[in-house]
Amino acid sequence: MSAGFTFWHFLLDLLTIFLFVMWIWLLITIYADLFRRHDVSGFGKVVWVILLLLLPFLGAFIYLLTQGGGMAERQQARTMEAREEMRKFVGYSTADELEKLAKLKADGTITEAEYSRLRARLM
Repeated sequence: MSAGFTFWHFLLDLLTIFLFVMWIWLLITIYADLFRRHDVSGFGKVVWVILLLLLPFLGAFIYLLTQGGGMAERQQARTMEAREEMRKFVGYSTADELEKLAKLKADGTITEAEYSRLRARLM
């Protein structure tokens, strides 16, 4: 058997690199969520950081199992805050967007169902 570089070695290397990048992304996501939280004390953050440094796989899985739902809610809240801040900066408000939707509906560009769905999303 040849120990040279084969297609299967290439695929294994590719998978390894992919998993490594995913692991780094997961740790960055966990640390970002942890340090943005206001409901965890400084001591709690230190405990999580120590756990993530000493037992990275176990610590990451425990954090995801215990805090995963909250991570999604906090990210969604940050997204909504950023969207509202952008609307204030740009000058568009919800009322302006509702007015545009009403005009599109009156022109026949969108249907009543699309209008209702988009209006519900804005509210």
